[in-house]
Order: sequence, then C-alpha cells, then structure tokens
Amino acid sequence: MTILQQIITIAAVVLGAMVTRFLPFIVFPEGKEPPKAVRYLGGKLPYAVIGLLVVYCLKDAPASSTHGLPEAIAILFVGLLHKRKKNTLLSIAGGTILYMLLVQMVF
Repeated sequence: MTILQQIITIAAVVLGAMVTRFLPFIVFPEGKEPPKAVRYLGGKLPYAVIGLLVVYCLKDAPASSTHGLPEAIAILFVGLLHKRKKNTLLSIAGGTILYMLLVQMVF
C-alpha cells in the first residue's frame, strides 16, 4: 500500500468518524424536540440489543461440553446482582468475572 493510499484511507476513516459523531447534533439541535419515532427507538433499542447479545452468546451453549451451565449461572448472578444493586456496570463486571472464574477454574 502506497503512502497516498494510506493517507486517503486515514482521511476517509477520520471523515466517517466525524460525520457519525457530529450528525446527531446537526439533525437534532439542542432545544429542539426529537421526533416521536426517535424517542421511541431510543427507549426500546437498548433492551432489544441486550436481548440480541444474550441470544448470540448462548447460541452454542447447549452443544458445549458444559451444556451451558456456566452461562446459566452467570446470567442468574447478573440478574440477581442487578435487581439488588441496580448498577449496570457492577452487574456486567460481576457477571463477566464470575463467568471467567467458572470457565477457567471450575468447568
């Protein structure tokens, strides 16, 4: 790859990053109410994404040698921890740590 191609690639990446960062502020300026559809999607999409991630992460669990047991334990732990502490970062970190401990030391 030549220097010119590298410069063009870097410029395209920077331009793409800038457009995706600044476009929401241009389309929805401060003080202007976003459309109802955008507000609806903003409220529903995070839950849909989490659901999609859970399904993706568990797709191969039944076929594994542990039959999805460490995954099920970690999911229950995350649910209980989040219900008790109501802290998303703590729940994610706790579930990840527990899952890694189970996979590396127990199963």
